[in-house]
Amino acid sequence: MKNKVKIIATPVLILIYWQLVSSSGLVSSYLLPPPYMVVTAALNMLEKGVLINHILTSLERVFQGFLISCFLAFNVALLTHWSSTLEHLVSAPLALLRMIPPLAMTPLLILWLGIGNATQLSIIVLASVFPIYLNIRDGLQRVRPEYRELASSLGLSPLRFFTFIMIPSAVPSIVTGVRLGFGYSWRALIGAELIAASAGLGFLIIDSQEMMRTDDVMVGILTIGLIGWLLDTLFYRVVCGRITHRFPEVAK
Repeated sequence: MKNKVKIIATPVLILIYWQLVSSSGLVSSYLLPPPYMVVTAALNMLEKGVLINHILTSLERVFQGFLISCFLAFNVALLTHWSSTLEHLVSAPLALLRMIPPLAMTPLLILWLGIGNATQLSIIVLASVFPIYLNIRDGLQRVRPEYRELASSLGLSPLRFFTFIMIPSAVPSIVTGVRLGFGYSWRALIGAELIAASAGLGFLIIDSQEMMRTDDVMVGILTIGLIGWLLDTLFYRVVCGRITHRFPEVAK
């Protein structure tokens, strides 16, 4: 009960403080519109369907990029796990690419791919593929030696060993990587839409800023945070909740 009160009290206190600062005259309402102006702007955009369209566009992009990242990360992790030669060949290029901020690649991607969906998907993949890949690879490498010995003594085929021992052992790391990867995907998408998009929540923010509509900018920012929080909570409850009883590491 106390935790629920704290969860509710914190946003309420923030709203009260926000309203007090906005109405005190210390800060112009143009720079920091009061909550009621932001709510009004949100309702207007919802009524016109503008906000929903931007949300759906961003969600479609982020899930496309995220699924591509999961596919690439899983396959590269498997290949590098089974082939030490391949791991040595790709480890340095991957480490170098991982250190480059995805948004720093945006100008080059725009030159190559133009301002469109391909550029945004590329930025999402560059941002999210590495945490997924590293966690999957770490999970595959953490298979206990006694499991390998048991599989060898039982004469398990490589396929059965992979299916019934390696994958279950790697589940905690896989779930962690996927959760982190989606968070990176969401943040990278918004950054990409600020630069190279004609629709989406990031575009809504930059377009509103250029039109000097601070209340609409606030709507976009708060919508991004709310959707990101809801998706992360949903993933934790639905996916993590079902396997936490078997893999306590996931809860951590």
